[in-house]
Amino acid sequence: MIAVTPHTRRGCSRLATVVFVLMLGWMVAACGGSAAGSSSASSANDSAPGPVQVLYAGSLVRLMERRVGPAFNKATGITFSGYGGGSTQLANEIKGRVRTGDVFISASPQVDDMLKGPANGAWVSWVADFATAPLVVGFEPSSRFAAALNTASWERVVTRSGFLVGRTDPVLDPKGRLTVEAIQQAAQGTHDPALLALEERHDTVFPEETLLGRLEAGQLDAGFFYANEAKEAGLATAALTPVSLSATYTLTVLEHAPHRAAAVSFVSYLLGPLGRRLLAADGLHIATPPHVTGTGVPMTLDSVLGR
Repeated sequence: MIAVTPHTRRGCSRLATVVFVLMLGWMVAACGGSAAGSSSASSANDSAPGPVQVLYAGSLVRLMERRVGPAFNKATGITFSGYGGGSTQLANEIKGRVRTGDVFISASPQVDDMLKGPANGAWVSWVADFATAPLVVGFEPSSRFAAALNTASWERVVTRSGFLVGRTDPVLDPKGRLTVEAIQQAAQGTHDPALLALEERHDTVFPEETLLGRLEAGQLDAGFFYANEAKEAGLATAALTPVSLSATYTLTVLEHAPHRAAAVSFVSYLLGPLGRRLLAADGLHIATPPHVTGTGVPMTLDSVLGR
């Protein structure tokens, strides 16, 4: 049996204190190491180059998803994530924080105005107009009305009894507004009440992202499209002579973009030599250089914007 003396008790107390301090040090070091690891992981994530979220006019869906997106990913290693819809509808969704994006591509400069200024959330501070495409009547080459559309004036064909022509919603899509304007201009020249009646019909209005599919499925005889999307789909086209209206495609990096570096890389690619080649092959008329308005353009884009 060991006798416990005051000296023994003091020794045990000192030993316990030393053990406690050592254990506390190990715990702090472990926590510190964990925090440092977490910080490093966070920093690595913050500097990750993507993906890039591109919100674009629905008339560009095949170009973006089949050509530009895959080519951009191959060239940069950055994942392309795209969503197409009516430009006005997309602007409303951005403004209402319903949809998040890094790059916004519209088919009308007027749509970009919806996102400018503090009252509109200040989502857009600069815009580059980079391409145009005329509005046309698009139809399948094998259509029962193909011969008529190739020889007669378009306004006489689309107003024939039984002819089914589709268009997009003018409230949600600039193409729909241009279509209404084209019909009105043609009606003023021909004084044809059937054209004005066509403008009043709402059963011919479809979402931009479904209009082409309805035509290809045989549900429509023709539709109002931009020349580039008609070319991409292999459609025959009839010019709207004497009416001449076009889409003006614009792009910007959205303020508050979650992947800003990736967004700048995408714009640099799209307006660079490789991207411009894809745009031209799709039938778009490229603006050289793009027309830029506003302030706050990233300096790294000066070369592709001709600044």
